[in-house]
Amino acid sequence: QVQLKESGGGLVQAGGSLRLTCAASERTAEDYAMGWFRQAPGKEREFVAGISWNGGVTYYGDSGDSVEGRFTISRANAKNTVLLQMSSLKPEDTAVYYCAAGAYLDFSPDTYDYWGQGTQVTVSS
Repeated sequence: QVQLKESGGGLVQAGGSLRLTCAASERTAEDYAMGWFRQAPGKEREFVAGISWNGGVTYYGDSGDSVEGRFTISRANAKNTVLLQMSSLKPEDTAVYYCAAGAYLDFSPDTYDYWGQGTQVTVSS
């Protein structure tokens, strides 16, 4: 059973930056693709970014205002961590951000088997 814990959320002004960290309870290297999702109040959970097991492939969500170019996902398998560096944040980025692990990289949350509790990101205008 993989346990995931997110950290790094908080309140930031528009244009600012945050770095989210997802720490896994055990080695996820070579076992799981990792994804970041977010969910704003009253909205469905949406894909933000994902990374393959070896970090060789990355995907970014394109629903609404694309995060590609502003967000960067990376992983450090030796440390069992996945990072989401967020820059040029906008108020519409406000949401609870979740880390997830799955057998393969995909945009759908249904693909992922393990989820963290989430971390709140609030961007003020």
